[in-house]
Amino acid sequence: MNEAAIRALPANVLNGALIADGVLARAAAAAKEFAARGVTPGLAVVLVGENPASQVYVASKGRAAKACGLLSEQHTLPASTSQDDLLKLVERLNEDNRIHGILVQLPLPKAINSARVLEAVAPEKDVDGFHPINVGLAAIGEFDRALLPCTPAGAMVLIDEAARRLGRSLAGAEAVVIGRSNIVGKPMAQLLLSRNCTVTIAHSRTRDLASVARRADVLVVAVGQPEMVKGDWVKEGAIVIDVGVNRVPGQGVDAQGRPKARLVGDVAFAETQPRAGAITPVPGGVGKMTIAMLMANTVAACARANGFETPKS
Repeated sequence: MNEAAIRALPANVLNGALIADGVLARAAAAAKEFAARGVTPGLAVVLVGENPASQVYVASKGRAAKACGLLSEQHTLPASTSQDDLLKLVERLNEDNRIHGILVQLPLPKAINSARVLEAVAPEKDVDGFHPINVGLAAIGEFDRALLPCTPAGAMVLIDEAARRLGRSLAGAEAVVIGRSNIVGKPMAQLLLSRNCTVTIAHSRTRDLASVARRADVLVVAVGQPEMVKGDWVKEGAIVIDVGVNRVPGQGVDAQGRPKARLVGDVAFAETQPRAGAITPVPGGVGKMTIAMLMANTVAACARANGFETPKS
């Protein structure tokens, strides 16, 4: 997003790109300090197959790692790779002292048991925060020892920033998370609990979901349903974090004659933004934070491995 677009945003819109730049700058500063002490944080990303979206994500992660001064390795394997061969690569990376963070890009081919592969990553190198040990540490509130999933961690940075701008304390605030996934919904609830919010996890089976959402001082939506949350679902002045990224038909056709698509979130932004105290856009909101938090996790993993002070993200 360019400077003109940033200036054009309404005051209550949280610019994820700008806030992510701050996280990345802190990660880069820490990496530079560590390098001066003889250690460069290392990130290895493993991509299996040729999923176009995964290729784009992996390329973005590689660029961000290099921009932060991290050692960045990409291991690209064919879709025909066996589970045993993938596990052998993960084991080699676990044993590689140059590598502090390992990310296995999902989805994996159907023939591979994703859970088995993710559990094979050493917990201290699990910068995606998906290993059962990291999940368990987060569940018992040991956030200083866990590596947290990047998307909810990034969303929490945005919530903290929104609360700061609004001059509010999160303690005692009513928070509603719509979505109960292991990747976003559940860890998001744990992070909000750590800020002393009163947390409700809602989902597709929740009765009168709209009335539950209306109670929220902080509303986080991660369901994958385009513009499901309407303006009248949102409490006046609420902090609204939209994690969804959905492709819907746009206007016109592209150069190849295919119908154009546009990205929208799980929240109907146009009708919600005037009511919100703070709100994230799609694109330009939580998505920008996810890669930034991956860099922060890698730097944190490096710090812990070498007995350095863990930098703040």
